[in-house]
Amino acid sequence: MALIDVAAREIHAKIVYYGPGLSGKTTNLQVIHRSLPPHVRSELVSIDTEAERTLFFDFLPVDIGTIHGYRLRLQLYTVPGQTLYRQTRVAVLSGADGVVFVADAQRERLADNLQSLRELIQNLAKQGKRFTDFPLVLQYNKMDLPTALPVPVLDRYVNPMRAPRFPAVAVRSVGVIETLRTIIRLVVDRL
Repeated sequence: MALIDVAAREIHAKIVYYGPGLSGKTTNLQVIHRSLPPHVRSELVSIDTEAERTLFFDFLPVDIGTIHGYRLRLQLYTVPGQTLYRQTRVAVLSGADGVVFVADAQRERLADNLQSLRELIQNLAKQGKRFTDFPLVLQYNKMDLPTALPVPVLDRYVNPMRAPRFPAVAVRSVGVIETLRTIIRLVVDRL
Protein backbone atom coordinates (compact mmCIF):
# COMPACT_ATOMS: atom_id res chain seq x y z
CA MET A 1 0.00 0.00 0.00
CA ALA A 2 1.31 3.44 -0.93
CA LEU A 3 2.79 5.49 1.86
CA ILE A 4 1.66 9.12 1.88
CA ASP A 5 3.82 11.58 3.81
CA VAL A 6 1.63 14.68 4.06
CA ALA A 7 4.30 16.77 5.83
CA ALA A 8 6.90 16.08 3.13
CA ARG A 9 4.22 16.06 0.39
CA GLU A 10 5.45 12.71 -0.94
CA ILE A 11 3.81 9.51 -2.07
CA HIS A 12 5.91 6.34 -2.02
CA ALA A 13 4.58 3.50 -4.17
CA LYS A 14 6.01 -0.01 -4.56
CA ILE A 15 6.06 -1.93 -7.83
CA VAL A 16 7.23 -5.54 -7.84
CA TYR A 17 8.57 -7.42 -10.86
CA TYR A 18 7.43 -11.02 -10.42
CA GLY A 19 7.93 -14.15 -12.50
CA PRO A 20 9.84 -17.41 -12.83
CA GLY A 21 13.59 -17.62 -12.46
CA LEU A 22 15.66 -16.25 -15.34
CA SER A 23 12.64 -14.63 -17.02
CA GLY A 24 14.29 -11.19 -17.15
CA LYS A 25 13.13 -9.35 -14.03
CA THR A 26 16.58 -8.13 -13.04
CA THR A 27 17.38 -7.25 -16.65
CA ASN A 28 14.29 -5.01 -16.68
CA LEU A 29 15.53 -3.06 -13.65
CA GLN A 30 19.02 -2.78 -15.13
CA VAL A 31 17.60 -1.36 -18.38
CA ILE A 32 15.37 1.07 -16.46
CA HIS A 33 18.33 2.18 -14.35
CA ARG A 34 20.46 2.86 -17.44
CA SER A 35 17.58 4.66 -19.18
CA LEU A 36 16.75 7.15 -16.43
CA PRO A 37 18.62 10.42 -15.93
CA PRO A 38 20.81 10.30 -12.81
CA HIS A 39 18.81 12.98 -10.99
CA VAL A 40 15.63 10.83 -10.87
CA ARG A 41 17.19 7.53 -9.84
CA SER A 42 19.43 6.31 -7.12
CA GLU A 43 21.71 3.30 -7.12
CA LEU A 44 20.42 -0.09 -8.18
CA VAL A 45 20.88 -2.47 -5.27
CA SER A 46 21.22 -6.06 -6.40
CA ILE A 47 22.25 -9.18 -4.54
CA ASP A 48 23.31 -11.95 -6.91
CA THR A 49 24.65 -15.46 -6.52
CA GLU A 50 27.77 -16.74 -8.26
CA ALA A 51 25.57 -17.80 -11.17
CA GLU A 52 24.33 -14.17 -11.42
CA ARG A 53 20.78 -15.04 -10.43
CA THR A 54 19.00 -12.75 -8.00
CA LEU A 55 19.27 -14.19 -4.51
CA PHE A 56 17.06 -11.87 -2.49
CA PHE A 57 15.82 -8.90 -4.50
CA ASP A 58 16.79 -5.96 -6.64
CA PHE A 59 15.74 -2.49 -5.55
CA LEU A 60 15.65 0.74 -7.56
CA PRO A 61 14.14 3.94 -6.11
CA VAL A 62 12.89 6.35 -8.80
CA ASP A 63 11.60 9.91 -8.46
CA ILE A 64 8.77 10.25 -10.99
CA GLY A 65 7.77 13.87 -10.48
CA THR A 66 4.79 15.66 -8.99
CA ILE A 67 1.14 14.59 -8.99
CA HIS A 68 -1.45 16.90 -7.40
CA GLY A 69 1.28 18.70 -5.49
CA TYR A 70 2.86 15.51 -4.13
CA ARG A 71 6.21 14.06 -5.25
CA LEU A 72 5.76 10.49 -6.46
CA ARG A 73 8.63 8.20 -5.59
CA LEU A 74 8.59 4.65 -6.87
CA GLN A 75 10.38 1.73 -5.37
CA LEU A 76 10.96 -0.98 -7.97
CA TYR A 77 11.71 -4.47 -6.68
CA THR A 78 12.25 -7.87 -8.23
CA VAL A 79 11.63 -11.18 -6.53
CA PRO A 80 13.93 -14.18 -6.80
CA GLY A 81 12.33 -16.65 -9.19
CA GLN A 82 13.89 -19.83 -7.85
CA THR A 83 11.41 -22.10 -6.04
CA LEU A 84 13.72 -22.20 -3.01
CA TYR A 85 12.92 -18.54 -2.24
CA ARG A 86 9.12 -18.70 -2.00
CA GLN A 87 9.00 -16.95 1.40
CA THR A 88 11.28 -14.18 0.13
CA ARG A 89 8.82 -13.57 -2.73
CA VAL A 90 5.98 -13.28 -0.21
CA ALA A 91 7.97 -10.74 1.84
CA VAL A 92 9.01 -8.65 -1.18
CA LEU A 93 5.44 -8.65 -2.53
CA SER A 94 4.08 -7.39 0.80
CA GLY A 95 2.83 -3.83 0.49
CA ALA A 96 3.06 -3.75 -3.31
CA ASP A 97 0.91 -1.23 -5.16
CA GLY A 98 1.36 -2.91 -8.53
CA VAL A 99 3.00 -5.90 -10.20
CA VAL A 100 4.77 -6.48 -13.49
CA PHE A 101 4.65 -10.19 -14.27
CA VAL A 102 7.64 -11.05 -16.47
CA ALA A 103 6.90 -14.24 -18.38
CA ASP A 104 9.59 -16.12 -20.28
CA ALA A 105 8.07 -16.51 -23.76
CA GLN A 106 9.95 -19.71 -24.57
CA ARG A 107 7.70 -22.73 -25.19
CA GLU A 108 9.59 -24.85 -22.66
CA ARG A 109 8.97 -22.26 -19.92
CA LEU A 110 5.17 -22.12 -20.21
CA ALA A 111 4.61 -24.42 -17.19
CA ASP A 112 7.04 -22.31 -15.10
CA ASN A 113 5.14 -19.16 -16.06
CA LEU A 114 1.80 -20.69 -15.08
CA GLN A 115 3.15 -21.97 -11.77
CA SER A 116 4.62 -18.55 -10.94
CA LEU A 117 1.38 -16.78 -11.92
CA ARG A 118 -0.68 -19.13 -9.72
CA GLU A 119 1.69 -18.42 -6.84
CA LEU A 120 1.35 -14.66 -7.40
CA ILE A 121 -2.45 -14.94 -7.27
CA GLN A 122 -2.23 -16.95 -4.01
CA ASN A 123 0.26 -14.55 -2.43
CA LEU A 124 -1.89 -11.53 -3.25
CA ALA A 125 -4.96 -13.30 -1.83
CA LYS A 126 -3.08 -14.00 1.43
CA GLN A 127 -2.51 -10.24 1.67
CA GLY A 128 -6.22 -9.54 1.19
CA LYS A 129 -5.80 -8.28 -2.39
CA ARG A 130 -8.01 -9.38 -5.25
CA PHE A 131 -5.90 -10.31 -8.25
CA THR A 132 -8.54 -9.11 -10.72
CA ASP A 133 -8.64 -5.63 -9.14
CA PHE A 134 -4.91 -5.24 -8.63
CA PRO A 135 -2.71 -3.11 -10.94
CA LEU A 136 -0.97 -5.68 -13.15
CA VAL A 137 0.99 -5.56 -16.40
CA LEU A 138 2.39 -8.61 -18.15
CA GLN A 139 5.58 -8.66 -20.13
CA TYR A 140 6.33 -11.50 -22.56
CA ASN A 141 10.11 -11.44 -22.51
CA LYS A 142 12.59 -13.17 -24.83
CA MET A 143 10.34 -12.81 -27.88
CA ASP A 144 13.47 -12.81 -30.06
CA LEU A 145 14.30 -16.44 -29.31
CA PRO A 146 13.37 -19.14 -31.83
CA THR A 147 11.32 -21.09 -29.27
CA ALA A 148 9.22 -18.08 -28.23
CA LEU A 149 5.49 -18.71 -28.34
CA PRO A 150 3.37 -16.29 -30.39
CA VAL A 151 1.60 -13.53 -28.45
CA PRO A 152 -1.91 -15.01 -29.02
CA VAL A 153 -0.81 -18.32 -27.47
CA LEU A 154 0.77 -16.54 -24.50
CA ASP A 155 -2.41 -14.46 -24.12
CA ARG A 156 -4.56 -17.60 -24.03
CA TYR A 157 -2.52 -19.29 -21.28
CA VAL A 158 -0.85 -16.53 -19.29
CA ASN A 159 -3.29 -13.63 -19.69
CA PRO A 160 -6.90 -14.84 -19.52
CA MET A 161 -7.64 -11.75 -17.37
CA ARG A 162 -6.70 -9.52 -20.34
CA ALA A 163 -4.27 -7.34 -18.41
CA PRO A 164 -2.15 -4.92 -20.44
CA ARG A 165 0.76 -6.86 -21.92
CA PHE A 166 3.88 -6.14 -23.90
CA PRO A 167 6.11 -8.37 -26.01
CA ALA A 168 9.70 -7.65 -25.00
CA VAL A 169 13.36 -8.35 -25.49
CA ALA A 170 14.67 -6.89 -22.24
CA VAL A 171 18.36 -7.40 -23.05
CA ARG A 172 17.86 -5.03 -26.00
CA SER A 173 15.59 -2.62 -24.08
CA VAL A 174 12.57 -3.58 -26.20
CA GLY A 175 9.27 -3.28 -24.32
CA VAL A 176 10.84 -2.41 -20.96
CA ILE A 177 9.98 1.28 -20.73
CA GLU A 178 6.50 0.74 -22.22
CA THR A 179 5.84 -1.86 -19.51
CA LEU A 180 7.06 0.52 -16.80
CA ARG A 181 4.98 3.45 -18.07
CA THR A 182 1.84 1.32 -18.10
CA ILE A 183 2.25 -0.03 -14.57
CA ILE A 184 3.00 3.48 -13.29
CA ARG A 185 -0.21 4.76 -14.93
CA LEU A 186 -2.25 1.93 -13.39
CA VAL A 187 -0.76 2.51 -9.93
CA VAL A 188 -1.29 6.29 -10.12
CA ASP A 189 -4.89 5.80 -11.28
CA ARG A 190 -5.48 3.54 -8.30
CA LEU A 191 -3.94 6.04 -5.86
